[in-house]
Amino acid sequence: MSTLVPPLFAGLVDDASLLPPGVTGFREVLEAHAKHRSAWYAGLVGSLLVPSSLVDLDLSPRGLVVGVVNDAALSALPTVVAKLRSAGAVVTRVEAAVARRGEDPQPGLGALRTLAAEEPDLDVYAEIPLSWGLLAGLDTVAGQRAEGWRIAPKFRVGGLAAELFPTPVELAAVICACRDRDLPFKLAAGLRHALRHTDPETGFTHHGFLNVLVASAAAADGAEVAEVAEALGATHPVPLIEPARIRRDEPRPLWAGFGAPNVLEPLTELIRLGLINGGYE
Repeated sequence: MSTLVPPLFAGLVDDASLLPPGVTGFREVLEAHAKHRSAWYAGLVGSLLVPSSLVDLDLSPRGLVVGVVNDAALSALPTVVAKLRSAGAVVTRVEAAVARRGEDPQPGLGALRTLAAEEPDLDVYAEIPLSWGLLAGLDTVAGQRAEGWRIAPKFRVGGLAAELFPTPVELAAVICACRDRDLPFKLAAGLRHALRHTDPETGFTHHGFLNVLVASAAAADGAEVAEVAEALGATHPVPLIEPARIRRDEPRPLWAGFGAPNVLEPLTELIRLGLINGGYE
């Protein structure tokens, strides 16, 4: 039996198994990714995310669709993209942090705007810290998109310290700010499970990817920050499943997706919640 992934979940989960802390053997990653791309759930899987520092390794990615996650100097990104393409990879996306927390994101956004001009076929995601300068940064990205460049924001919603996890209200405000500026966005870090939950080992409360999906859809429909925050704060599946179910046949609004070190984990949770039907090849 073969089961298609509903449009709401199409390309939701990038394969982040080459990114820390999920790195294993490179050959094993490529073999596993190839299996994902040929499986019945292939529609759920986006790009293989490749750190820019690994570009000189023999990945042999002939025809492989990849997104480059920058972990080096912004100025080196054009060379990284060129090397991957010369090796046969299909580079569709670049993701790069433009500043650290507390730093002005504007210089980094200017550098990524230059990259977007040099590589007009790339989707460029600027990782903007959820701190000082955020709204001005979003205004800059919106202006760059209005000029025709394929730039969008990315936000980190987790990490190794409690302050790196935004509250539901804080994240709701960011989602609504993106909605108001007609900006799609990506998220990174912290999205380990479908539902909002507290990690028993660290005590950190993580956002759920189903929460984000439902909250983004509500924002796209015009919901205010409080209503979006309510969806982000839910810890039980009941208020989330039906809003997701009724939109399964529609494209996902606002949220481009997130990376997971094991794409089978979010797939399994979506199956358990009855939002994707299990299938066999």
